[in-house]
Amino acid sequence: MEQTSSGDARHRRRTGNDIKAGLRDLRIQLALLNHQVGGRLALKDVDLDCLDVLSRSGPLTPSTLARRAGLHPATLTGILDRLERSGWIVRDRAATDRRSVTIRLLPDRGVEVFRLYQPMLGAMDDVLAGYTEDELELIAGFVQRSVEAGRTAVSSFDQDS
Repeated sequence: MEQTSSGDARHRRRTGNDIKAGLRDLRIQLALLNHQVGGRLALKDVDLDCLDVLSRSGPLTPSTLARRAGLHPATLTGILDRLERSGWIVRDRAATDRRSVTIRLLPDRGVEVFRLYQPMLGAMDDVLAGYTEDELELIAGFVQRSVEAGRTAVSSFDQDS
Protein backbone atom coordinates (compact mmCIF):
# COMPACT_ATOMS: atom_id res chain seq x y z
CA MET A 1 0.00 0.00 0.00
CA GLU A 2 2.77 2.43 0.88
CA GLN A 3 4.53 1.81 -2.44
CA THR A 4 1.40 2.80 -4.36
CA SER A 5 1.08 5.95 -2.26
CA SER A 6 4.69 7.02 -2.86
CA GLY A 7 4.30 6.08 -6.55
CA ASP A 8 1.18 8.24 -6.72
CA ALA A 9 3.05 11.10 -5.05
CA ARG A 10 5.92 10.82 -7.56
CA HIS A 11 3.46 10.74 -10.45
CA ARG A 12 1.61 13.78 -9.08
CA ARG A 13 4.90 15.68 -8.61
CA ARG A 14 6.04 14.75 -12.14
CA THR A 15 2.69 15.81 -13.61
CA GLY A 16 2.82 19.09 -11.66
CA ASN A 17 6.33 19.73 -12.99
CA ASP A 18 5.11 18.98 -16.53
CA ILE A 19 2.31 21.53 -16.12
CA LYS A 20 4.70 24.20 -14.83
CA ALA A 21 7.12 23.50 -17.69
CA GLY A 22 4.22 23.71 -20.14
CA LEU A 23 3.20 27.09 -18.73
CA ARG A 24 6.76 28.36 -19.17
CA ASP A 25 6.78 27.07 -22.76
CA LEU A 26 3.42 28.77 -23.38
CA ARG A 27 4.76 32.04 -21.96
CA ILE A 28 7.67 31.88 -24.39
CA GLN A 29 5.40 31.13 -27.36
CA LEU A 30 3.08 33.99 -26.44
CA ALA A 31 6.07 36.34 -26.03
CA LEU A 32 7.31 35.31 -29.50
CA LEU A 33 3.85 35.86 -30.97
CA ASN A 34 3.55 39.27 -29.31
CA HIS A 35 7.00 40.22 -30.57
CA GLN A 36 6.04 39.23 -34.15
CA VAL A 37 2.73 41.09 -33.97
CA GLY A 38 4.47 44.12 -32.50
CA GLY A 39 7.06 44.02 -35.27
CA ARG A 40 4.34 44.03 -37.94
CA LEU A 41 2.62 46.99 -36.28
CA ALA A 42 5.78 48.86 -35.24
CA LEU A 43 4.80 48.49 -31.58
CA LYS A 44 6.84 47.43 -28.58
CA ASP A 45 5.69 44.53 -26.41
CA VAL A 46 4.76 46.97 -23.63
CA ASP A 47 2.67 48.96 -26.14
CA LEU A 48 0.72 45.79 -26.96
CA ASP A 49 0.22 45.15 -23.24
CA CYS A 50 -1.31 48.59 -22.79
CA LEU A 51 -3.52 48.18 -25.87
CA ASP A 52 -4.66 44.79 -24.58
CA VAL A 53 -5.59 46.23 -21.18
CA LEU A 54 -7.52 49.04 -22.85
CA SER A 55 -9.29 46.69 -25.25
CA ARG A 56 -10.47 44.46 -22.41
CA SER A 57 -11.24 47.19 -19.87
CA GLY A 58 -12.41 50.13 -21.94
CA PRO A 59 -11.26 53.69 -21.30
CA LEU A 60 -9.06 54.12 -18.22
CA THR A 61 -7.25 56.84 -16.39
CA PRO A 62 -3.47 56.78 -16.85
CA SER A 63 -2.90 55.71 -13.24
CA THR A 64 -5.34 52.79 -13.55
CA LEU A 65 -3.77 51.73 -16.86
CA ALA A 66 -0.28 51.89 -15.32
CA ARG A 67 -1.37 49.74 -12.38
CA ARG A 68 -3.11 47.13 -14.55
CA ALA A 69 -0.19 46.95 -17.01
CA GLY A 70 2.33 46.80 -14.16
CA LEU A 71 4.09 49.99 -15.22
CA HIS A 72 5.47 53.00 -13.39
CA PRO A 73 3.32 56.06 -14.20
CA ALA A 74 6.34 57.98 -15.54
CA THR A 75 7.10 55.12 -17.93
CA LEU A 76 3.50 55.08 -19.09
CA THR A 77 3.66 58.72 -20.17
CA GLY A 78 6.22 57.94 -22.87
CA ILE A 79 4.24 54.89 -23.99
CA LEU A 80 1.04 56.93 -24.25
CA ASP A 81 2.83 59.66 -26.21
CA ARG A 82 4.08 57.03 -28.68
CA LEU A 83 0.66 55.32 -28.98
CA GLU A 84 -1.10 58.65 -29.47
CA ARG A 85 1.36 59.80 -32.16
CA SER A 86 0.84 56.47 -33.99
CA GLY A 87 -2.95 56.82 -33.90
CA TRP A 88 -3.71 53.95 -31.50
CA ILE A 89 -5.19 55.91 -28.58
CA VAL A 90 -6.61 59.29 -27.68
CA ARG A 91 -6.44 61.15 -24.42
CA ASP A 92 -9.87 62.54 -23.57
CA ARG A 93 -9.81 65.46 -21.17
CA ALA A 94 -12.76 66.00 -18.86
CA ALA A 95 -14.70 69.16 -19.66
CA THR A 96 -14.96 70.16 -16.01
CA ASP A 97 -11.32 69.44 -15.04
CA ARG A 98 -8.76 69.61 -17.86
CA ARG A 99 -6.23 67.81 -15.62
CA SER A 100 -8.45 64.72 -15.61
CA VAL A 101 -7.60 62.44 -18.54
CA THR A 102 -9.07 59.18 -19.80
CA ILE A 103 -7.19 56.99 -22.26
CA ARG A 104 -9.31 55.46 -25.01
CA LEU A 105 -8.34 52.93 -27.70
CA LEU A 106 -9.32 53.88 -31.24
CA PRO A 107 -11.58 51.04 -32.42
CA ASP A 108 -10.51 50.99 -36.07
CA ARG A 109 -6.95 50.09 -35.11
CA GLY A 110 -8.07 47.15 -32.98
CA VAL A 111 -9.11 45.30 -36.13
CA GLU A 112 -5.47 45.29 -37.27
CA VAL A 113 -4.34 43.68 -34.04
CA PHE A 114 -7.17 41.13 -34.03
CA ARG A 115 -6.32 40.08 -37.60
CA LEU A 116 -2.71 39.33 -36.63
CA TYR A 117 -3.73 37.31 -33.57
CA GLN A 118 -6.44 35.42 -35.46
CA PRO A 119 -4.28 32.35 -36.27
CA MET A 120 -3.59 31.82 -32.56
CA LEU A 121 -7.20 32.52 -31.59
CA GLY A 122 -8.43 30.02 -34.17
CA ALA A 123 -5.90 27.42 -33.02
CA MET A 124 -7.05 27.91 -29.41
CA ASP A 125 -10.68 27.48 -30.49
CA ASP A 126 -9.66 24.16 -32.05
CA VAL A 127 -7.86 23.08 -28.87
CA LEU A 128 -10.80 24.03 -26.65
CA ALA A 129 -13.26 22.21 -28.92
CA GLY A 130 -11.74 18.93 -27.72
CA TYR A 131 -12.90 19.44 -24.12
CA THR A 132 -16.25 18.96 -22.42
CA GLU A 133 -18.03 21.81 -20.62
CA ASP A 134 -16.92 20.41 -17.25
CA GLU A 135 -13.32 20.16 -18.43
CA LEU A 136 -13.44 23.72 -19.76
CA GLU A 137 -14.71 24.96 -16.39
CA LEU A 138 -11.87 23.10 -14.67
CA ILE A 139 -9.30 24.59 -17.07
CA ALA A 140 -10.78 28.09 -16.67
CA GLY A 141 -10.54 27.73 -12.89
CA PHE A 142 -6.94 26.54 -13.15
CA VAL A 143 -6.00 29.47 -15.38
CA GLN A 144 -7.68 31.98 -13.04
CA ARG A 145 -5.97 30.48 -9.99
CA SER A 146 -2.65 30.58 -11.87
CA VAL A 147 -3.20 34.28 -12.65
CA GLU A 148 -3.85 34.90 -8.95
CA ALA A 149 -0.67 32.98 -8.05
CA GLY A 150 1.20 35.27 -10.44
CA ARG A 151 -0.30 38.37 -8.82
CA THR A 152 0.72 37.08 -5.41
CA ALA A 153 4.27 36.45 -6.63
CA VAL A 154 4.47 39.93 -8.17
CA SER A 155 3.18 41.57 -4.98
CA SER A 156 5.80 39.71 -2.94
CA PHE A 157 8.47 41.39 -5.09
CA ASP A 158 6.79 44.76 -4.51
CA GLN A 159 6.90 44.18 -0.75
CA ASP A 160 10.63 43.33 -0.87
CA SER A 161 11.47 46.67 -2.49
